[in-house]
Amino acid sequence: MKRKLFLVLPAALVVIGGSLMFWYNHEPGLFDPVERAHLHAQAHGHAEVTGVATTSALIEVVDGLLNKRGGYLTNDVMPPWVFLDNVPNWEFGALTQVRDLARVMRNDFSRSQTQSTEDPDLSQADPLFHYSNDRWLLPATEGKYKEGMQYLEAYLARLSDPAQPNAQFYARADNLSEWFGLVEKRLGSLSQRLSASVGQQRLNTDLAGDTAARQSTASASDQEVKTSWFEIDDVFYESRGSTWALIHFLKAMEVDFHDVLRKKNALVSFRQIIRELESTQEPLRSPMVLNGNKFGLFSNHSLVMANYISRANAAIIDLRFLLQQG
Repeated sequence: MKRKLFLVLPAALVVIGGSLMFWYNHEPGLFDPVERAHLHAQAHGHAEVTGVATTSALIEVVDGLLNKRGGYLTNDVMPPWVFLDNVPNWEFGALTQVRDLARVMRNDFSRSQTQSTEDPDLSQADPLFHYSNDRWLLPATEGKYKEGMQYLEAYLARLSDPAQPNAQFYARADNLSEWFGLVEKRLGSLSQRLSASVGQQRLNTDLAGDTAARQSTASASDQEVKTSWFEIDDVFYESRGSTWALIHFLKAMEVDFHDVLRKKNALVSFRQIIRELESTQEPLRSPMVLNGNKFGLFSNHSLVMANYISRANAAIIDLRFLLQQG
């Protein structure tokens, strides 16, 4: 009897562990951030003023990071969760967009000019989201991010209160352009890393366009760039998380910056960016991320993802240029 138990127990633990890994290895689906903003405003008695949609979307994305199926996994150190890497990379991608938007809200969206004072709640929330994303010892990562959400909630309450005019959200073309500048760099980096799954010989263009430009140390004029086979699925899921968060932020900003975009005749271009990014969220119908050769027998999921991200990034660059025009 003891011998049978000795054989059955490890097998049962493996089955249970594998089932839990399959269950928790899950990306949350898209939601409607505008509808969530309406519900959020009704639940807390907020007036739906400019900035409520974007701030609510930021809160909801952070909430999705922390409270999706299985909770926040990046800082888990116990099996079987410690063996999962797809969702933690997805979380890091979404967290990067959260950090960028929180920083821009603190430095740009909530300030009328460079000499104005920063919002007290946003100045507290911003550094909390930059807390280490994988700390499990107290104070754990989740606690810091929840605290950041509380400061965002406080800002949101003040934003919709006519008695507190010091809380503002300025939906201006220059502010939106500033945020797009960060998004442009993030998507450009992801696109390059995804494209390098097949390896490329690239000419060094680091100093191109400026004859007076200098760099710290010399680098080769012709470089081979390749993302390791062991890392490319991490980049793939990081891209999925980053674009997931970005879709919600863009949909919310379409509401808050509607007049700015309409004046620039840019609403259709803005919506096309969202459409391109939504394509990155198509279900992966393969048990693993495949990275075949450029025109080989097997598909290359990383190149497909890079294509959608590159198209969205090109549209963002054009839209940013349009926003910067008078």
